[in-house]
Amino acid sequence: MCGTTVCRVLSHVLLDNSLGDGLADTILVCFMEMRKEVQRGWDETHFGKMGSYYINRTFFFDVHPPLGKMLIGLAGYLSGYDGTFLFQKPGDNYEHHSYMGMRGFCAFLGSMLIPLAYLTVLELSRSLSAALLTAALLTFDTGCLTLSQYILLDPILMFFIMAAMLSMVKYNSCANRPFSAPWWFWLSLTGVNLAGALGVKFVGLFIILQVGWNTLSDLWHLFGDLSLSMVTLGKHLTARILCLIVLPLALYIATYAVHFMVLNKSGPGDGFFSSAFQARLSGNNLHNASIPEHLAYGSVITVKNLRMAIGYLHSHRHFYPEGVGARQQQVTTYLHKDYNNLWIIKKHNSNSDPLDPSLPVEFVRHGDIIRLEHKETSRNLHSHYHEAPLTRKHYQVTGYGINGSGDSNDFWRIEVINRKFGNRIKVLRSRIRLIHLITGCVLGSSGKVLPKWGWEQMEVTCTPYLKETLSSIWNVEDHINPKLPNISLEVLQPSFPEIMLESHMVMIRGNNGLKPKDNEFTSKPWHWPINFQGLRFSGANDTDFRVYLLGNPVVWWLNLLSIALYVLSASVFAVAVQRGAHLPVEVEGLSQVLLRGGGQLLFGWMMHYFPFFLMGRVLYFHHYFPAMLFSSMLTGLLWDTLLRLCAWSLASYPLARCVHVLGILSLLLGTAYSFYLFHPLAYGMVGPLAQDPRSPMAGLRWLESWDF
Repeated sequence: MCGTTVCRVLSHVLLDNSLGDGLADTILVCFMEMRKEVQRGWDETHFGKMGSYYINRTFFFDVHPPLGKMLIGLAGYLSGYDGTFLFQKPGDNYEHHSYMGMRGFCAFLGSMLIPLAYLTVLELSRSLSAALLTAALLTFDTGCLTLSQYILLDPILMFFIMAAMLSMVKYNSCANRPFSAPWWFWLSLTGVNLAGALGVKFVGLFIILQVGWNTLSDLWHLFGDLSLSMVTLGKHLTARILCLIVLPLALYIATYAVHFMVLNKSGPGDGFFSSAFQARLSGNNLHNASIPEHLAYGSVITVKNLRMAIGYLHSHRHFYPEGVGARQQQVTTYLHKDYNNLWIIKKHNSNSDPLDPSLPVEFVRHGDIIRLEHKETSRNLHSHYHEAPLTRKHYQVTGYGINGSGDSNDFWRIEVINRKFGNRIKVLRSRIRLIHLITGCVLGSSGKVLPKWGWEQMEVTCTPYLKETLSSIWNVEDHINPKLPNISLEVLQPSFPEIMLESHMVMIRGNNGLKPKDNEFTSKPWHWPINFQGLRFSGANDTDFRVYLLGNPVVWWLNLLSIALYVLSASVFAVAVQRGAHLPVEVEGLSQVLLRGGGQLLFGWMMHYFPFFLMGRVLYFHHYFPAMLFSSMLTGLLWDTLLRLCAWSLASYPLARCVHVLGILSLLLGTAYSFYLFHPLAYGMVGPLAQDPRSPMAGLRWLESWDF
């Protein structure tokens, strides 16, 4: 919401400065309008709901580590939110639900980015004006303000990244007092913030790499100091291992321990995990359950793929569309518990009811020929020589037949991995393959997501390649057979290290599976620094209250220019220093600030930006904001240094002292005025879209790609 710390400070500043009463009135009106609006924007659908899951202790799956969502849930719980809001779609009103605690928590951390950046640049440059300019750039950025006013992970992630950066800079400044109390404090705090950054999103790995590089450089410098004994070097190494590796790792693991302890009830994330994992969740049908141990004919079962995040063998009454193989019933995999996951295992050559009390129990054994009949539709699992929908070199798998009657393409040989013929098949424990009797192919899942006609579930194929892979290996999970005795599943519950490992495997696979969907809005990394295109947070037409994520163009384009200027000016100074040029004392001091302090910030920008070019997952504009923080700090440091150099070079002129002051003041006023122009993007817009000449934003649509 508008009532973040940044907004409050900004409103007082604008009320007191010379930009005019009209601007102050505009800001106050914005506050009034935003208090009336209690609509959710964009990713609040996800992270607000996940906060509710923590309050309700309901297990769920997300591709990010749990710390950010746990903090959101804790903020909601402490502020009186009861976890009952449904978070169904963006734009729904919160009504009587207490949402301000969660938004306020994110807004507070977002507002803390300004003092953190201020202190970091002040430490690197020893210049109050450089720190002030950096703080202004972030204060007057509409993008940071927009991200900070909603229930999102981004302000939490950026807080820990900036806190880690400040802590690293602070302990670097204590290098002349190693092992002192401040040195230990800042070194330990760096480790805590690294754990926080990684615990919110895996993007936190980038600040870990930056701190790691700084640490290696520091240790290499110490190794070259011949005045230090090997014992002292060993102490330095041990201190960094303890504070920057052991401490963050312990805190990161503790985060997961709390996560698994709190989320102990069955929920929508069960199907992403193994059967043994699910057995620990209260309310799951496997928790403290007793089921028949050995598979028998007539049993109603679910069949789960062993590859992480693939799910259950599934079918439904929808057919493959025209032109996609045979027009028969779809067979997919589905990650969630569902009645359409149930199959009845039957003999391939008999239609008698195996559950008839007069008939003896017949167990399914390794090597048997079976049929799997879909319980809800009574169609058999079927394959043939038609191509699979997406994986063209594989065969299509369908549901075929009427009331269990089909043809020989419904026959499958069931095999247990590493077992001999004749052995019984155990529920949960036996790893099985289903081999199609006619074509010889193996049932599996490609892991590819079907289009909308397949409900965006995952493709099931029959692969002619018989190599054993997890995607073609299954286990029987649910097992219902009234003719068989039950056994307890308590012995299957995994240990904490096993849970931790499985959770990370599922998250990594989930991240890799985040591919752009049809008609989904995404962006390219090269779009981000130039502020090419924003992201609509709420509202789509002229009757909606609209919030649009876009950086303040003056701030962002100044940052982009500053990166280019920095590379040029730093290169000149680096060459001069390398060539042994004798620089005046003032210039030499400024060059050290530029090369060392600016180098840290440029490296941070590069570490948080360039890795996205290597990612195959879907990307959004908001992924650039951690890098934007570093570019803003670099801008503050660079322009202060350049203006000081200009003032020094003009020292013989009467107004030389004013050059630096006027330059900084011009940058401050320019960014403040640009915020005045673009603040409706963050605070909310109503009325005609910017494409309409009647819109108050029409003259501000500087790029055709801006669709606010």
